[in-house]
Amino acid sequence: MRRRVPTCVLSSAAPPALADGHAVDRYVQIGSLTKAVTGTVLTRMAAAGALSPDDPLERWLPEAPATGITLLQLARHTSGLPRLPPVPLPRRDPYAAFDHPALHAQVRRLDTLVTRPPGQEEEYSNLGYAVLGAALTAAASGASYEELVTEHVLRPLDVTEVSARPAPERRLLAPGRFGGTRRPWTMDGAMLPAGGLWATPRATADLVVRLLVERRLGDPAPSWQTAGALHWHNGAVGRASVFAGALPDGAWVVVHRLNGDTDTTDRMGVTTLKEGRTAAP
Repeated sequence: MRRRVPTCVLSSAAPPALADGHAVDRYVQIGSLTKAVTGTVLTRMAAAGALSPDDPLERWLPEAPATGITLLQLARHTSGLPRLPPVPLPRRDPYAAFDHPALHAQVRRLDTLVTRPPGQEEEYSNLGYAVLGAALTAAASGASYEELVTEHVLRPLDVTEVSARPAPERRLLAPGRFGGTRRPWTMDGAMLPAGGLWATPRATADLVVRLLVERRLGDPAPSWQTAGALHWHNGAVGRASVFAGALPDGAWVVVHRLNGDTDTTDRMGVTTLKEGRTAAP
């Protein structure tokens, strides 16, 4: 029996393309595309004077040893921190137990976790973004991550369908065996700023267009990846994968798949962008 791979492709070049039961108005996990939102919170708080991207981490998390790591280095993945926290991560739901006390236990020993001096090399780090999220909430006098996202990103962009905990009846989950669904990863704890947001595909497209094409909040945040003129980010969590990107000429794409491998999702996104530019008059 063929495994169902619900797929949604939204782009500047064509009407929405949906397959295998995907939908533009159901919440799906967007994985590490969350990092682009977290980075935008950082730049918006900096613009408001609440912090500086060059602030050392220990300014906002006093329990952290003095490592020389700055908020900007966390956002750019140049902090020297490893990709994952050095704790047991069960395969079925790896981040469910990684709560805020567990994160702060790691923060207190960051000087033993860095793999290289900060600022020298890039190493993609989910742990770094969990730490960045904790620093941002501390700089905002304890406001929750969700409150910061709403205040600094969603409300200014007039986007609503983004949440850390959408109603279960609005969620779209990966199909499983015998007509069931696969359980999503639990990502609403300390790892939320690194990859825990849910969004509808249409809201994800609105974020991409308003942040990267229209640039309503200024230059793209340092969390976006770049390849030449392309700003992009992908994400994979559990059985969900996403690719989002935009070019200076206004071409953009969002691809979201359930049960699909991340590499194929990325290739679909890049191909859609290329085909859209070729077809443009």
